[in-house]
Amino acid sequence: MPSKDARILAQAAVPTAAVGAIAAVVSGVVAGGKGAIGAVVGTLVVILFMGIGLYVLQRTAKSFPQLFQMMGLMLYAAQLLLLVIFVALFKNTTLFNPRAFAIALVVATLAWIAAQTRAHMKAKILYVDPEASSKGDKPEKTGHSS
Repeated sequence: MPSKDARILAQAAVPTAAVGAIAAVVSGVVAGGKGAIGAVVGTLVVILFMGIGLYVLQRTAKSFPQLFQMMGLMLYAAQLLLLVIFVALFKNTTLFNPRAFAIALVVATLAWIAAQTRAHMKAKILYVDPEASSKGDKPEKTGHSS
């Protein structure tokens, strides 16, 4: 993973983990040990799902840039669907507090999206590949020419 991709991943994962830690403390106070475990599990699920999604999206952008926008929309829809399925699967669990799990899952997801948005806005990502033009490659024409 190139350094800018790893930096965006870290800039999204670290705030999400911090929000998850706060959620675990609050859940531990409100719902006891099982609440804290539920919040930690919810946060880890979000970091895992969203991290894998970011990795897949970056690979798609490099391999098939024409599919990037469609893949991004499909990926986020799939991630949200999987998170809803996780909540439904663990709705009646006795391993941890399901309410703390669900709340931490939603809060961590919102924190991830906000942090990833901020990381992308602050990143200096070029719109044109300068290496392609320096090699003497002709730019590929797309659309109509006037």
